[in-house]
Amino acid sequence: MSDPALQPSSRGIFSGTARDPIGRLGVAVVHDLITAIVTGEIAEKATLPIEAELSAHFGVSRTVIRESMRSLEEKGLISVVRGSGTTVRPRDAWNVLDPVVLEVLLENDASLGVLDDLAIVRSALEGAMAAATANRRTADEIAELDRTIQKMAESINDVDEFGDADMKFHIAVMSFSHIPLAESITKTLYSRARESARFTRNGTREAFSEAYEEHRLVLESIRQGDAAGAEAAMRQHIMGSWQRRRPPTTREP
Repeated sequence: MSDPALQPSSRGIFSGTARDPIGRLGVAVVHDLITAIVTGEIAEKATLPIEAELSAHFGVSRTVIRESMRSLEEKGLISVVRGSGTTVRPRDAWNVLDPVVLEVLLENDASLGVLDDLAIVRSALEGAMAAATANRRTADEIAELDRTIQKMAESINDVDEFGDADMKFHIAVMSFSHIPLAESITKTLYSRARESARFTRNGTREAFSEAYEEHRLVLESIRQGDAAGAEAAMRQHIMGSWQRRRPPTTREP
């Protein structure tokens, strides 16, 4: 190791012998290094091993390591300074909306703090988009939302179909809001969260029935042009739905 601050763990990527080079693509190197940073195996402000050491450890060429370092730098996880080495940046500098960074954060979200934060951000952004949709609604848009709600009602007993209809409702409201930045951010958060089993748990008929009613309230507020009501209903749905699904674990301070 180039720096004692790395503090390798017995289960981390820097423990044991060098990796088998078979299949060690740049994307895998990036994923492993991000995991090491997110989990704290490579501590904040720690200096990463030199290029030759990383190349030997991962069984890839120095070119792959250089490309991986550029990727990590673009994602805000490391700082590369000639003569000083490559160091890990503070967590608040990371681009947490980067798909790979967000994926790794969710994979290692033992306390569910990331999913908790995600629900808060989603409720704020989707609430604002629901309000905008209520102000800008058209007859065609209301008709599409009606069809989606009807599909939800028809698929209460089908986990996959209900989930698809649920997602289509949210995506439609985002699209109809005409707030592209909020839509882009929320889609990134939503798509990654749906890959987490802890986010999608509790697929019972009772949970689906409650979610259906919450979506119906959002739609009725949009139909009436009630922006405040649509925002409140969407916020209540997202936070309430997450609390119903959230596994019984305690968030770390």
